[in-house]
Amino acid sequence: MENLKAYIESGVLELYVLGDLSPEEALQVEDMASQYPEIKDELSAIELAMENYAMENAIDPSNDVETKLFEKLGISEEVETASTAPIYTEEPRIVRLDGSDGKVRTLRFALVACVALLIISTAALFITYNKLNAAHDQIASLNLDKEKFAGTVSKLEFENKGLDNMVAMNDSKEWATVRMAGQAFSPTSKMNVYWNKKDKSVLINYVAMDLPKTDEQHEYQLWALVNGKPVSLGVFGKTDTTTTEALQKMQTIQEAQAFAVTLEPMGGSVNPTMEKLTVMGGV
Repeated sequence: MENLKAYIESGVLELYVLGDLSPEEALQVEDMASQYPEIKDELSAIELAMENYAMENAIDPSNDVETKLFEKLGISEEVETASTAPIYTEEPRIVRLDGSDGKVRTLRFALVACVALLIISTAALFITYNKLNAAHDQIASLNLDKEKFAGTVSKLEFENKGLDNMVAMNDSKEWATVRMAGQAFSPTSKMNVYWNKKDKSVLINYVAMDLPKTDEQHEYQLWALVNGKPVSLGVFGKTDTTTTEALQKMQTIQEAQAFAVTLEPMGGSVNPTMEKLTVMGGV
């Protein structure tokens, strides 16, 4: 109660009634008045006292003021003295002392602050949206680069494995390397076939292969020439994406005088298509 009494006697309530407080201070007074009936009653008493003081100390205007006012209105003295001259009376004007002006100012400041906050928030959201789009594009670009790098590494590993196999087979006495050269159908083509002298297995090496790329309806077929007759050793495709291994095992053959490759329909043919003979080489 001592603090409440000191607050009432501090003079802040009189300043509030006169409208001389800042919006923040006025809000504080209103908050205190809503919590403590003593402050609310004191505000009412101050407003009533100021209103009574204004009414009791009102000063009537002098005759000179009335004369000057009539002169500005263009009213002559004759009209003023006539019996029909209107009598001008000023009704007393009541000034509200309940702090409404302070509340309006407070609401106006709050509205301006809300609008400013809305503008700042919109700008921040726009900037954040643009940054998110840029980050998304960067992530997509990094993923694409990662896929390209992985593809390059896979291809290098594939080729390195094929080269290692070529060196090992060329140095081995068990394997015979048959080099096949391009024919009229594809003069620039070339390919190697590896034939094991012991178990008679046949391998092809994709790294040591340079054949035209096939379409979806065709694939290559390997033949062995045995006593003048072609024997099929299986089919294979000519793209690096058709296999993950550098070497592919074909059917075994006990003896052969030569090897050849033709382009055939998917699944292979019973007899080779000679006009599409791609490469050929003797043992």
